[in-house]
Amino acid sequence: MERCSGFVKVIAVMAISLAIGLVLDVRDTSDMFIGFPYPELWRKAGLAGAPARAAACILAGVSLLALGWLYRLIFAPLELLRTADEVGYIAEDGRSRAQVANEVRRRRKTGELPPVYPNGWYRVLDSHTLERGDVKNVTLLGEQVAVFRSEDGTAYVVDAYCPHLGANLAVGGRVVGGCIECPFHGWQFRGKDGKCVKIPYADKVPEFAKVRCWPSREVNGLVLVWFHCDGAEPSWTVPEQVEITRGEWVYRGRTEHFINAHIEEIPENAADIAHLAHLHTPGIVSGVDLRYTNSKTWEFVRHDWKVDWKPEPEPNLHCSEMLVKHALTVFGRRWPLLDLDVVARQVGPGLVFLLFDHSFLGRGLIMHCVTPVEPLLQCVSHTIFYQNSIPPLVPKFILRAECIQFERDVMIWNNKTYISRPMLVKEDSSIQRHRRWFSQFYSENSPRLRYQHDSLDW
Repeated sequence: MERCSGFVKVIAVMAISLAIGLVLDVRDTSDMFIGFPYPELWRKAGLAGAPARAAACILAGVSLLALGWLYRLIFAPLELLRTADEVGYIAEDGRSRAQVANEVRRRRKTGELPPVYPNGWYRVLDSHTLERGDVKNVTLLGEQVAVFRSEDGTAYVVDAYCPHLGANLAVGGRVVGGCIECPFHGWQFRGKDGKCVKIPYADKVPEFAKVRCWPSREVNGLVLVWFHCDGAEPSWTVPEQVEITRGEWVYRGRTEHFINAHIEEIPENAADIAHLAHLHTPGIVSGVDLRYTNSKTWEFVRHDWKVDWKPEPEPNLHCSEMLVKHALTVFGRRWPLLDLDVVARQVGPGLVFLLFDHSFLGRGLIMHCVTPVEPLLQCVSHTIFYQNSIPPLVPKFILRAECIQFERDVMIWNNKTYISRPMLVKEDSSIQRHRRWFSQFYSENSPRLRYQHDSLDW
């Protein structure tokens, strides 16, 4: 299928080139285009000579722009990377979204919060964004880390600050073999264990010279790190999706959002079954602004949901599963072809596998990842991999629809407070079960937010 797709792209480029050549090649009346002497058409329109060529150039330029847009629409992955203040805030009275976001962060009550950094595996970045020899500066779990890919293709994660004099290894540092070199004095630190192996101006490297090396793993197109507040080794692993490893499912896009909330609020949505009927029933055509999603203009399109959430038994106590049955109705009529069953399997506090299996739309996976940037700021990404035999427009539409539904939640999360003892009815029992299940990722020394301080404005 990939060869076929490449062949189609080549044919498309050749066709575009031929069409432009015919448009520009205006010489005399013997030139024919689909049986018609097109220069005569230019003359009848009063565009003979130089004006005709100018018009042809403009037409060619517009055509190229349109074809480029069409090419990206059909073939390029969908990538929607939102800034921290772009979604979930209402800018009124002449204020910008950034001003509103900063006011919300300062004034909102934080509530009695659980620990802010649960123990588990977290996404650092997507594998395809880290080429051989690349170095990236990433903030996660309140720390600055340097992520680099060695010359043999292995990804490593180390503390960003050089223990010598504190230079940031990811800002100007370079990869040398399997090491990262400090941009300040040239100290080289080995990726696999953080050991300093070279100091250019010293005869001997001290045994104690090393930088912290984070336990990391690369799987399912993601670079992951393990965090445990006590420094314990990983107690479970992230399962491999073999279809991605074999290349049967290919990358079709990703979205990224920054959410101003405690990490537990986000996965708790899986157990909050009642919110689906209220927040996510309006059709995606009604948008993400909750002031207008229930507009009568779009009420003819409705999503129906049936959901069941449950934790998994031994030996997968760190996992839970949500079964989602989705149906679409238009003018009250159900469209069975668009019925979709999704299995959402959460693995630890920060990773969710959203598995799609449809007889017509094909099979694929969205990796939903939540990584704390700081105590009340989460980076949430959705990365989609889909059958390479399915046209890219299908998974891109699924990802876009997921993004719209997700951004409705973002508007809630960005403006709510965490309530440790919520007022629940019996139909909300799964929320308490989810909180008990999630508590396993906290331990006695898990860091807590003792007070809310003013962080930097966006």
